[in-house]
Amino acid sequence: MYGDFAAIYEKLQDIDYEAYADYIEKIFEKEGISPELVLDLACGTGTLTTIMAKRGYDMIGIDMSFEMLDIAREKMYDEELDILYLNQDMTEFELYGTVDAIICSLDGVNYLTEDGDLLKTLKLVKNYLNPGGIMVFDINSEYKLSKVLGNNTFVTEEKDIFYVWQNEYDEKSKICYFNLDFFEKQGDKYVRYTEEQAERAYSENEIRTAAEDAVLKVMGFYSEFSFDVPSDTTQRCFVVLKK
Repeated sequence: MYGDFAAIYEKLQDIDYEAYADYIEKIFEKEGISPELVLDLACGTGTLTTIMAKRGYDMIGIDMSFEMLDIAREKMYDEELDILYLNQDMTEFELYGTVDAIICSLDGVNYLTEDGDLLKTLKLVKNYLNPGGIMVFDINSEYKLSKVLGNNTFVTEEKDIFYVWQNEYDEKSKICYFNLDFFEKQGDKYVRYTEEQAERAYSENEIRTAAEDAVLKVMGFYSEFSFDVPSDTTQRCFVVLKK
């Protein structure tokens, strides 16, 4: 996942990462913590990791894609920052010590599709968080994966890239399968990239159960970028867990 596609992913990103950082800091304030060392799980190309580092946090980034981390390291060098990047699977990650906070943005948790993956990850989160430390992550809701993205096809052209995004949602497994074909204009021709991904929908109850089994306390389950309770049509939820 995210091999040759990493460069295309970077070009197509239209996300307000500063807003993500602002909201995460609001959660830090709400929970009464001032973390110094922060782990960014499934950090991707490191945009949010870089922003958090520029705001004064000592950052560690973990991702399973070498290609994504290569881009992340380029950003680190360009900004003259010192970030530790590790190529690891979030279900098996290892650190040299504990951290004050863990973040996981842009539905990284949804990519935990196998039974038991969420619990395995949360147990590691508990193991590597300092007492009183928190984890903040966001997920695509079941409504979004099943009703908005699921069983739909999207055709878009932007920034010299034409792409077709075909999705299929499986009600039994609650997994949405993505098939993406990208055609990037290079000179007078188009180069094709194909990517297959899958995201699993997690209910609030599933997350609360996994957190309890991992001995983590759910401090908040919020609608996107707010402290409101999610509705039936909320597309992105934020979760705050505490050790």
